[in-house]
Amino acid sequence: MLAERMTPPFAKRGLVCAGLLTLGLGLIPSTAPLAQAPTLDGQRPLVIAHRGASGYLPEHTLEAYSLAIDLGADFIEPDLVATKDGVLIARHEPMLSGTTDVAEHPEFAARRLTRKIDGVDVTDWFATDFTLAEIRQLRAKQAMAERDQSKNGTFLIPTFAQVIDLAKQKSAAAGRPIGVYPETKHPTFHQDVGLKLEDRLLELINAAGWTEPSSPVIVQSFETSSLKYLRSRTRVRLVQLIDADDVDKDGNIVLKPPLDRPYDFTATNDPRTFKDLVTKAGLAEIKTYADGIGPWKRYIVSARLVDANGDGAPDDLNGDGKIDERDRVLLPPSSLIKDAHAAGLVVHTWTFRNEPRRLVSDFKDDPNLEYKLFYGLGCDGVFSDFPDWAVKAR
Repeated sequence: MLAERMTPPFAKRGLVCAGLLTLGLGLIPSTAPLAQAPTLDGQRPLVIAHRGASGYLPEHTLEAYSLAIDLGADFIEPDLVATKDGVLIARHEPMLSGTTDVAEHPEFAARRLTRKIDGVDVTDWFATDFTLAEIRQLRAKQAMAERDQSKNGTFLIPTFAQVIDLAKQKSAAAGRPIGVYPETKHPTFHQDVGLKLEDRLLELINAAGWTEPSSPVIVQSFETSSLKYLRSRTRVRLVQLIDADDVDKDGNIVLKPPLDRPYDFTATNDPRTFKDLVTKAGLAEIKTYADGIGPWKRYIVSARLVDANGDGAPDDLNGDGKIDERDRVLLPPSSLIKDAHAAGLVVHTWTFRNEPRRLVSDFKDDPNLEYKLFYGLGCDGVFSDFPDWAVKAR
């Protein structure tokens, strides 16, 4: 998601509603409880474990998903890519080096190739060049260097079928429904190499008995054609993801290829961008094939850098010698949640992380304040690397 969903070279990267008070340019959540959640259906927002409990364990592993469920997540999120023999596995990207130990396997050295992903040349090892049997020789690793690396090389790469089985087993044990929230990753790329994702996904969720809007599954994609194809063949809930490249110093959304539009738009010469999808007209169109949107959180509440002395350089607000999220201040929220709810769409936003450098200065290094802000604005769900924090805050 956003730059977070890509490996290099993609990576970079007033009173508004009950319970929120405007202070200066930032928003400070009130501690007063809301009489009813301002979500579309009035129910409490979903906590979606982003790639599992990926803040604690290597992402997209059965262990990370299992921990996320134990920490209270309502849904676990497997990103789906295909192996050479057509098996869906849970990986953040078709590229393997960022999240597995493939580079440490000399027997696979010759598999390092250059392929085009969303129009960009990427050199890596690709899941589409490995059979499932070969994938099983790899082990997962923590993708973010600042996080615990002690479990690297320990966990296997799971299939989507295994993720479904885990959710069902944990649901029975916990006595509560555990949902699965898969993403079709780079559908155009997979279709071009003869490994179309959607029919494989449908086969597995249908076998699980998940065929209705009430089923514990939500399917997401950045590409509209993937979702439209799925809508023609299933009634389960679908969510259109909304990306961007970054925000500028003033907090304006920056669109830059390949993160400027759904790649199927690029492939079909459709001039629209992600910004077009969040207009009222864009939301109305999304409603014709999906049940919700998954926008990057800066579309909902953005943040700007500060240049109080006017020297043209951003101020280091916390004096740590670095410029990051801690040196930004919140801007007033956009109308996106209100507009999406008016169109009958839920809003599931991403990604919530605990590291202080990822928290805008208004939150004072406290992740709870960020969750409470977005919950108070009416978000219907949040994707979190630390699902226990998201559960505690709601």
